Amino acid sequence: MTPLVRMDDLDLPFAVSCLGDASGPAVIVLPGGPCRGPEYLGDLAGLAGDHALVVLHPRGAPHSGGLSRGWWSDADDVVALVDALGLADVDIVAHSAGTRLALATAARFPERVRSLALVTPPAAWLTGASSDVASIAVNRAEPEVTEALAALEHGDASTETEYRALFLRQAPAGYARWTDRERVHAQLGAVSLAAATAWFRDIPSDAPERIRAMHLPPPTLVVGGDQDLLTGVQPVRDYAAALDARVAFIAECGHYPWIEQPAAFRELLDTWLAERSRAARG
Repeated sequence: MTPLVRMDDLDLPFAVSCLGDASGPAVIVLPGGPCRGPEYLGDLAGLAGDHALVVLHPRGAPHSGGLSRGWWSDADDVVALVDALGLADVDIVAHSAGTRLALATAARFPERVRSLALVTPPAAWLTGASSDVASIAVNRAEPEVTEALAALEHGDASTETEYRALFLRQAPAGYARWTDRERVHAQLGAVSLAAATAWFRDIPSDAPERIRAMHLPPPTLVVGGDQDLLTGVQPVRDYAAALDARVAFIAECGHYPWIEQPAAFRELLDTWLAERSRAARG
């Protein structure tokens, strides 16, 4: 990633990194994890080549420090970044846990969000849909994947060291294939038990209802992987339907489409952002 825009430069209580063409329209990027170091995003399959990606490092991520106030409250930080950039509204690309923050921002500050691209979102929390992971996993016989699924279902951690080890044991479930490329990628971006725990604190009990009840939801694209054992497939379809969103599944892909199927991911996002730019120009 390119050097950080320091917190002091923007007078913000969190770190920001900028990727790509600074002369292009800014797109805010919200990483997952939750609060994982955004290095794992890379340049989003070259998306930074045509767009100015402004990556918000959530409170609790390594370069920001501190702890999240909960993803619902942290929507204030997204708006603070939009203000610091001098923009009225923005397109947001969010991955995994970051999609919760994106939706909180859209629900609380609808006038500040021009569009959402929600990549491999955790889905069942919004709709209550049943998981279909078991039906996807029948074709995955690799021992690492079997162990990863067991760790997802039964794993527990009470220390930072245990949490990192658990994260890495679960990692093979996040990819459609588990090769050297995926093993290297899984190591990128530090995670923290304290940060992840704080991410889920003080969330309003009616947050899903408030999100589903958005009067004029922003144009939204939901991107799923058809082999994503972390989210399933049907729950992601139901999630997209609840948001009145366009949904696209990338074939032979898990939770990290810019790594696993970069060309397909890049085409989807380029097309989406180009459409949003044309719509903004009228």
